[in-house]
Amino acid sequence: MVKHSELRPSSLALDLSVDCPQLTPAASAFPAAVSDYYQFDELLATEEKKLRIKIRQFMEKEVAPIIPKYWETAEFPYHLIPKLGSLGFTGGIIKGYGCPGLSATAYAMCISEMARVDASIASFCLVQSCLAMLSIAQLGSEAQKKKYLPSLSKMHKVCVYALTEPDHGSDASTLSTIADKVPGGWVLNGQKRWPANSSFADVFVVLARNTSTNQINGFIVHGGSPGLKISKIENKMSLRVVQNCNIQLDNVFVPDDDRLPGANSFQDLVDALSVARIMVAWVSIGIAMGVYDACLRYLLERKQFGAPLAAFQLNQEKLVRMLGNIQAMSVLGWRLCKLHDTIKITSGQASLGKAWITKQARETAAIGRELLGGNGIVTDFHVGKAFCDMESVYSYEGSYDVNALIAAREITGISSIRPSSRL
Repeated sequence: MVKHSELRPSSLALDLSVDCPQLTPAASAFPAAVSDYYQFDELLATEEKKLRIKIRQFMEKEVAPIIPKYWETAEFPYHLIPKLGSLGFTGGIIKGYGCPGLSATAYAMCISEMARVDASIASFCLVQSCLAMLSIAQLGSEAQKKKYLPSLSKMHKVCVYALTEPDHGSDASTLSTIADKVPGGWVLNGQKRWPANSSFADVFVVLARNTSTNQINGFIVHGGSPGLKISKIENKMSLRVVQNCNIQLDNVFVPDDDRLPGANSFQDLVDALSVARIMVAWVSIGIAMGVYDACLRYLLERKQFGAPLAAFQLNQEKLVRMLGNIQAMSVLGWRLCKLHDTIKITSGQASLGKAWITKQARETAAIGRELLGGNGIVTDFHVGKAFCDMESVYSYEGSYDVNALIAAREITGISSIRPSSRL
């Protein structure tokens, strides 16, 4: 048998205990924000600029130093929740009930600055504000708004938006979870897959099919309700900090007071949540900004063949391509926000914006991973983590293909999303 001592590395192998010098890791000092090449800040109001800087400073100081380890272990930094709640942006565009009533542009700046450092924390906040809370704000009763929104806006409580199911993703309008009317309320049965924050949430906004009308309705379910079973989805390679879960609803009772009265069809829910696709686009923009910032610093610091990597023509072209993508994405994202604030946005416009921006951001992250070579696959320099996280953002809140077809349906008047029943 081979002895354990014979398996030890020889003296010629690397001594991993030696403190080898390396470039500046993003965890110890996040790179400076340098991607605003065309002075995008000039398009922002003074308060929007101030909020952007406030979130940037928080993310660089509080999140950047610790988040790589949480990403590696797929755990959530729960101690950050009260700090996030104190920043004053939770609830986003919702007015009143303790919410800030921000412009879409102002909230987009918050989300992008969060995603610049970590897309998981940005996604956590997006689910809270733009999916679950916004559903209650736009589709809930006055009593429901007063009951739930104030505590959610301070993140004293965490909420979830449960739409996707194991067998229904892009075709969510055909979901199978059902709601049966009973005296005093409703009984929910079914399964949900992927809802973020589910393992520690207090409030669940659950979409289910009303068996009486065959229409999709919305319901508020409390964490810990009898029959509500939750299990974390393991082995993710993207957005590892986000606690995505499988949800089983077995005869979960929901009182009449917790049915969202404004959610009487799937279209009601789609119309209420168009802002979510805009904000997902801004998550992508933030990811691309962080990748570019990290790459520029890395290429200026690292030397090969006696010169900084930034001195090589191929690398310079890639940096410029990344920077160009960010400028175009930012202006389109800004325009989407303005269309939303003036109530001119269409579902096709939101879908095209989400599809195109995430596609360009995905390319930008891939170029960044390539520029860092071997260091592009470790979390130390930020880019490898961002590259993996971008894969989720490319797909969630509607995949590229589905969003493209929604926009195409709007411009042609012809729907090609559903295959022919003859196939």
